[in-house]
Amino acid sequence: MKGIVSKVVMGAAALGLLLAPAAWAENIKVGAILAATGPMSFLGGPETRTLEMLVAETNAKGGINGNQVELILKDSTGNPEKAVSFAKQLIEEDKVVVIIGPSSSGETMQIKKIAEDGKTPLLSCAAAEVIVDPVASYVFKTPQKDSDAVKMIYKEMNKLGLANIAILVDNTGFGKAGQEQLVKIAPEFNIKVAENEVYDKAANDLSAVVAKIKANKEVQAVVNWSVVPAQSIVAKNIRQMGWDVPIFQSHGFGNIKFVEAAGAAADGIIFPASRLLIASDLPDGHPQKALLVKYKKDYEDKYKENVSAFGGYAYDAFVIFEAAVKKAGSTDRDKVRAAIEQLKGLPSATGIFTFSEKDHNGLTMDAFQMMTVKGGKFVAYPAK
Repeated sequence: MKGIVSKVVMGAAALGLLLAPAAWAENIKVGAILAATGPMSFLGGPETRTLEMLVAETNAKGGINGNQVELILKDSTGNPEKAVSFAKQLIEEDKVVVIIGPSSSGETMQIKKIAEDGKTPLLSCAAAEVIVDPVASYVFKTPQKDSDAVKMIYKEMNKLGLANIAILVDNTGFGKAGQEQLVKIAPEFNIKVAENEVYDKAANDLSAVVAKIKANKEVQAVVNWSVVPAQSIVAKNIRQMGWDVPIFQSHGFGNIKFVEAAGAAADGIIFPASRLLIASDLPDGHPQKALLVKYKKDYEDKYKENVSAFGGYAYDAFVIFEAAVKKAGSTDRDKVRAAIEQLKGLPSATGIFTFSEKDHNGLTMDAFQMMTVKGGKFVAYPAK
């Protein structure tokens, strides 16, 4: 059976739409809980499309170890309660080998224990470091570490002579986790946090909080740590007030749609991100270049939209899953989990993964590239 073998579950009414079990007896079942639609679809949409593309490609080549991959995709719409329900179904009813996702840190933290108790490997596409710290045996994540992103930002601030900063974060799990790391690591780089504010993820005007931090004359730079569209509003409000302060973003800025939403205000923003965003600019011979260029071309040709770092996190999860099943020579959950921990030097979209019993993220600071926005496009920092 060629092509993608997939079931998309969009809500409770569709939960019973299962294909005949006998038809899939030899298939390798992969579960995915992603925000394919809804307010978090800027994360889950690219992840969903990436997985569907990779599964189709894999099955067209004969599958994994001769078996076709069956993708059981469940759309959480970013709702933690749905994520919990779907996780239980995938583990107990569908008996999947692994679960890819969820898209957000909040959802992931809600199902972390479920995956652990169900002894089912979870390959989260969310970024918060608390997902894998402390380590849980069956829980892994593909985005880079928050702490490494903070260190990359602070190193650049040191080079630029910026010592007093304002922190703005959204009220998501990603924002909370980033805020904690920003505050914790600041003293290591002689950075003083002069302002520290949280804004609503659904906000459409953040001029009040921007005015508050602008009034503090100590502030030399702003770190806007967010994974929601409101981060673009922060940048617009800052520039609309005529404030020419350096703006730093987290790796949650790695979707060109955020740049488009911010318009001219995005130019000059500095942030750490996956090299996927500038794949064609990498030097020949870079261990990630060939796969990044192929993924970018395949995705953009198929879906007529720009690739994003978020889709890259799902790409990583599938690559890790496939490599682990091949290494284990089995679809036994325990053997696949053990195989993931044994993966070393595995190139993928976000970086080169090396896992261990103590490291369930598998990435170092080398997985980041400092970037900026120039003329509405992502380019390596400093821009030429």
